[in-house]
Amino acid sequence: MDSVIPLRGSWPDEGALPAVVSETIVRLDGLRLMAAVGVNRCEIGRRQPLVIWTELGLEHGSGGGIDRLEQTVDYRAIAMAASDLAATHIDLIETFAHRLAQRCMAMPVAGGRVAWARVRLDKPEAVDNGLASVSVHLRAR
Repeated sequence: MDSVIPLRGSWPDEGALPAVVSETIVRLDGLRLMAAVGVNRCEIGRRQPLVIWTELGLEHGSGGGIDRLEQTVDYRAIAMAASDLAATHIDLIETFAHRLAQRCMAMPVAGGRVAWARVRLDKPEAVDNGLASVSVHLRAR
């Protein structure tokens, strides 16, 4: 083994990493709720099912891991934001998705931020033999 030359600097200590921006992706998938959404006569005044898929990109300037809840977005906060939106009538699922993405972008993250939010809404009862769906992607500057 005397002929093996160690590689120096290949594996820096955890604390010695250069300043990097790391990204963590938080997802809440398949959230089902009843929402007051739609513009057709048969949709006004009744709630109908939505299936919500969210994906948030969290940036952390330190490059370190997430060790505390306040350093990330709590899934329950995403679910609550969607439930709040579902409580009032919104004409279009596009509007619903955009508003939910905006709320997700505003969620606090200690030592970082929500850099982008992607929201997909499925509306299973929108058409016969099909599934209406919309996606919205917002990114911070």
